[in-house]
Amino acid sequence: MGVEIILKIATIGILIAVVAQVLKQAGKEEIATLTTLAGLVVVLTMVVDMISELFSTVGNLFYLY
Repeated sequence: MGVEIILKIATIGILIAVVAQVLKQAGKEEIATLTTLAGLVVVLTMVVDMISELFSTVGNLFYLY
């Protein structure tokens, strides 16, 4: 799971960067900024989910003993 999530985040980052550059070249700076923020929200949602799973795992580990 570790490598898969890193590849997902990298893919999202590359796609968002390309889309933002295309939009900036087209003169749509505001939409490029919103696109970048949307990509950031998607990645942060993935990371928060992983952190939640980590805390749950650590909590279960200590409750067993």
